[in-house]
Amino acid sequence: MPDLPSAWTSVSGAHLLEATAIFLGFVAVLLLGSRWLPGREETGGPDLDGVTRTYRLNGLPLFLVVLLLAVLGDVFGVMSLSVLHTHFAELFIVANIFAFGLTAVLYYQAARRGSETPGSWRGLFFGRQSNPSWLGVDVKLFSYRPSLIALALFNVSFAAVQIDTHGQLTLRMALYQTFTLIYVLNYFQFEYGMIYTWDIVSERFGWMLAWGDYVLVPFFYCLAGWWLLDGEDSIPVYAAAALCALFVVGFCMFRGANEQKHRFKQNPEVSIWRQPAETLDGRLLVSGFWGVGRHLNYTGEVCVYFAFALTTGFTSWVPFILPVWLTALLWHRSRRDDRRCRTKYGELWERYTERVPYALIPGIY
Repeated sequence: MPDLPSAWTSVSGAHLLEATAIFLGFVAVLLLGSRWLPGREETGGPDLDGVTRTYRLNGLPLFLVVLLLAVLGDVFGVMSLSVLHTHFAELFIVANIFAFGLTAVLYYQAARRGSETPGSWRGLFFGRQSNPSWLGVDVKLFSYRPSLIALALFNVSFAAVQIDTHGQLTLRMALYQTFTLIYVLNYFQFEYGMIYTWDIVSERFGWMLAWGDYVLVPFFYCLAGWWLLDGEDSIPVYAAAALCALFVVGFCMFRGANEQKHRFKQNPEVSIWRQPAETLDGRLLVSGFWGVGRHLNYTGEVCVYFAFALTTGFTSWVPFILPVWLTALLWHRSRRDDRRCRTKYGELWERYTERVPYALIPGIY
C-alpha cells in the first residue's frame, strides 16, 4: 500500500507556501521558455473564429531542458526531486486554485472584449475565447506543456524516492518509467500534429481544459507510480515481456494512426505502409490503420494506459481507475466523432462505415 493517503494528512502551511513558489515558478519558466526558446514555426488550421495562427513548436527542447536540469539538480544536490513527492498534496491544492483562477481571468478578459457564448456557466466551463495568448504564446497549446512535463517530473520523482529508499529501481518501476517517458517524449515530438486536433482547433479554453491540463493529467495520470513506490516484489520475465508487447502494440496504433491522418491531411498523395494512400473521393483515408478501424488511435491509447496500470499488478483497483475511465471517455468520443462525421460527410461517411465497419476492435466492435 503506498503512502498516498499520508500525503493528505501531512498538509502544512509551510509546505503550501513552498508548493506555491514551486508551481508558479515552474509555470513561469515554461511560459518564458515557450516565448524565447527557438523552435519550428508552423501554421495551424482555422479556429472557431476563422483565424489561422502560427505556432512556435519548441515543446520538445523545452521538455528535454527542464527534465535534464531537474535530474542533474537532483544528482548534484542542487535540488531534490523528492520534494514533488513530499509536497504532492500541497501542489495539488495550488494547481486547483491556479486552474480556477486562470478560468476566471480568461472569462473576464473575454467579457471585456465582448466575446459571446450562451450562458455564464457555459462560458466558464467551456470558455469564451478560442485561442487566448499571453506574451505572444498561445495559452491553449502552452497548457499541454506544464501538464505533461509535470506528469513526467512527478514520475521521475517517484523513481528518485524509490532509489533513495530501497537503493534501486524495481523492474516494475523501470517498466513504468520507460513507458511513461516514451509517451510524454513522443507527445512533444508530435507537437506539430497537435495544432490540427479537435481540442486546439474547435474547443474554447475554459475551466474544462484548464483543470484537465493543470490538475487532471499531472496529478491523476501518475497514480500507478504511487503504487510502485514501495513495491519490492519482482515481476516474471514473461509478464514483463507481455507488458512491453501491450505497450508497443498500443503505442504503434495510437501514434501511427494519428501520424497517418496528419500526413494525409498535409499531402493526399502520401504513401502509407509503402503503398499510395487509398481514399474515398479523395476525402476519407482508407489506408493503414484507417482501413482497419475507424478509431484505432483511441484503442491504442487505451492499451498504453492499461500497460501503465498493469505494471502495478493486481494488488489494488485504484491504478486501474485511469484506464477504465479513459476507456469510457474514448468510447463516448468515438460515438461523438461518428455522429459529427456523419453530419459533415453524409453519404460518403455511410460508404466509409460499410468499408470499415469496426470502430475500436476489428472483428468485434
